[in-house]
Amino acid sequence: MPIMMDADALAVFMKDVFKQVADDFAIDHVGETDLTTRLLTADRHLRPGGTVSGPSIFALADVSAYLMTLARIGPKALAVTTNCSIDFMRKPAANTDLIAKTRLLKLGKLLSICDVLVYSEGLDDPVARASLTYAIPPR
Repeated sequence: MPIMMDADALAVFMKDVFKQVADDFAIDHVGETDLTTRLLTADRHLRPGGTVSGPSIFALADVSAYLMTLARIGPKALAVTTNCSIDFMRKPAANTDLIAKTRLLKLGKLLSICDVLVYSEGLDDPVARASLTYAIPPR
């Protein structure tokens, strides 16, 4: 199955369907089985101690798996997260974007399974790793 939505189409979709958070994210790359997105980190994403909060990191991983799934199935707003496991491994930098490198592991008729590595821009080692499963709405 080819790419159904490119970066521009995904960005427009996010602004239409999730306007409350769409401006927090940017889409850097869309491939058949990989996607790179970023959290445009701002003060609202920080927790006490001056680091990016866990919920903000989770949001990036979740949005990234969602966008990877939509890139392949098209604009289906009702695709939903059914499972997520996330490991927070390192403290991310506070004044830099977070970058998510998403890999589509499986795309079936009912489920999409993705692996996401989250990095602080400029650092080699990931700050978090997530595995997400999305339920795909019936056609």
